[in-house]
Amino acid sequence: MGDPQNIASQTPEPVRFAYVGAGFVAQRIHIPNFRSLPNCRFVALAEARADLGREVAARYGIPKVYASHEEIAADPEVEAVGVSGPYALQGAIAEGLLRAGKHVFMEKPMAVSTARAESIVAAERDSGRRLMVGYMKRYDPGNLLLKRHADEWRASGEAGRVLLARNHGFGGNWVYAQDPNVPETRSQEKPPPAPDECPDWLPERWKNPYLSYLQQWTHNVNLLRFFLGSDEEPQIVAVDLDDDGMTGLLTLKIGGVRAVVESAYTRFHGWEEHTQVYFEGGWLRTQAPALMQKEQSATVEVYRAAEDGRPAQRTEEFAPPAWSYREEAKAFLAGVRSGEPFPSSAADTLHDVRLFEEVYRAFLRAKGEA
Repeated sequence: MGDPQNIASQTPEPVRFAYVGAGFVAQRIHIPNFRSLPNCRFVALAEARADLGREVAARYGIPKVYASHEEIAADPEVEAVGVSGPYALQGAIAEGLLRAGKHVFMEKPMAVSTARAESIVAAERDSGRRLMVGYMKRYDPGNLLLKRHADEWRASGEAGRVLLARNHGFGGNWVYAQDPNVPETRSQEKPPPAPDECPDWLPERWKNPYLSYLQQWTHNVNLLRFFLGSDEEPQIVAVDLDDDGMTGLLTLKIGGVRAVVESAYTRFHGWEEHTQVYFEGGWLRTQAPALMQKEQSATVEVYRAAEDGRPAQRTEEFAPPAWSYREEAKAFLAGVRSGEPFPSSAADTLHDVRLFEEVYRAFLRAKGEA
């Protein structure tokens, strides 16, 4: 056996971590997940609502409580920060933390306008620090399994060319199957107002639909790009949305492959989402678990068409159980220490922000409102 002292000296120091925001997502997902990981030393929490900040920090043994992200930015002990908050506000906070020399993990969307997204990417470049966006679907072991199959099929040519990729994202109850044992504190104080950072060309009455569409289906587009292995900005083929600005079909070309996003909010009791990549000689399909359901990876269906007298095969594969939200936290901490690129980086996410602006421009042009 090796020398225990030598082994200990080779163990990376835990990441000195802080979090900005103590709302629902922070309390139910990110704070307990980061707090549970051995390579994370949780040193501070910032929350504008003083009573909420004190109570959540006490619950998780977080020693320092601040009223603003500026105080975390000025704390030399903090090297990495998680951020979740109102969609526009969290982008501004993330940029400020990068410029203060902190690595940043943030909830999606990274920004609600291309201008802010480009500014965040510039802040990352100027500071030498890095940002990871919480596209947790990229870290789901089931989705990683489908990605491996897709890469192998494309490299070998065994299933022919890719014909179509599609994501069916009809949503439903996004908190279905959440853990009832995770405590949540609510404050009587009002949170600070979020800035209006929507694109300046966007009419006022379309701001809320735009934000809803962006924050929900940016996940779906990003997952399609991940499966198809494209780090390029998708091309818009057709935008067909209802008057609510969210329900309908979005057709794209991603890396030369036609890809469709089927979007809707429904009253389904659970979570209705699956993604399929069709080849000439088979398909790969992943069924998303309920978002808040712990230790449940996406399931994968693999269909291989009949060939050379052999029967067609359809198999279901089960990746190791995991919670994608915890897996992304692990990936962030590991990336901070290793210096390896984050799969869901700021530069990659910039493609998604630009795309959704252009999708909404096309939608409003068709309505004669752009």
